Amino acid sequence: MEIKKIGVVGAGTMGNGIAQVASQIGLEVVMRDIQDSFVERGLKSIDKFLSKSVEKGKLQAAEKDKIMGRIKGTTKFADLKDVDYVVEAVIEDLTLKKQVFKELDEICRPEVILSSNTSSMSITEIAAATKRPDKVCGMHFFNPVPLMKLVEIIRGYATSDETVAVSTELAKKMGKVTVEVKKDSPGFIVNRIMIPHMVEAIKIVEEGIASIQDVDIAVKNGLNYPMGPFELMDLTGIDIAYFVNEYLHKELSKELKFVSPNLLKTMVRANRLGRKTGGGWYDSGGK
Repeated sequence: MEIKKIGVVGAGTMGNGIAQVASQIGLEVVMRDIQDSFVERGLKSIDKFLSKSVEKGKLQAAEKDKIMGRIKGTTKFADLKDVDYVVEAVIEDLTLKKQVFKELDEICRPEVILSSNTSSMSITEIAAATKRPDKVCGMHFFNPVPLMKLVEIIRGYATSDETVAVSTELAKKMGKVTVEVKKDSPGFIVNRIMIPHMVEAIKIVEEGIASIQDVDIAVKNGLNYPMGPFELMDLTGIDIAYFVNEYLHKELSKELKFVSPNLLKTMVRANRLGRKTGGGWYDSGGK
């Protein structure tokens, strides 16, 4: 099946990044979110990223205009009825994702593949909300999407070989490196490995063994990682780290390595109360 138009559900950081890389390879894009303000914010984020590329001489202004011109923002689900492929990129809420997939299943043509950018949740359970579980898979991009190379292609219980092949080919056309997650297991590959690292880093700070800054310095220089665990959490969001860890703890037989440290819970609660809205570890002074 030839893919000429792609639908992206969610215009946030991940959604607008996916929309951008899809448009950059010449696809028409329909980017949908629930409010006009969210859609406009997503389009502005894409424009800002591309403008920087023009300033650096990596992109011609005329090409930037073409990329932006191929992206249509909308709040209407009905605008997705003619797309050839869908990537869902809403928040990590399983109930919400299942509702989105139920609506997509009713709107999109029967042959259209519906993929989820979930970073940890069950593709099998998401697919159960549709009448086409063989055409549902995970397509997990990494943040920031235009720069990060990896895409995890995840099989649900009923995902067909064709769905995996089409999704893999699409990701590679976007310039991505793909890996196949053959079994629908919480956290897939990267988060299954990464989240315990983050949890242990928080425990080291919580126990007074080392500061946030020194943990990051140690990991970057001792393990040759490009970013330390706290820098990475500040980039991707502390709330996301917490939600993913709680989900892994619940789904993986409550393994102790996925128990959220009290310090992480405190940071999340502080954000929710507005005392550190949008704040990160380094906003706390790097202690």
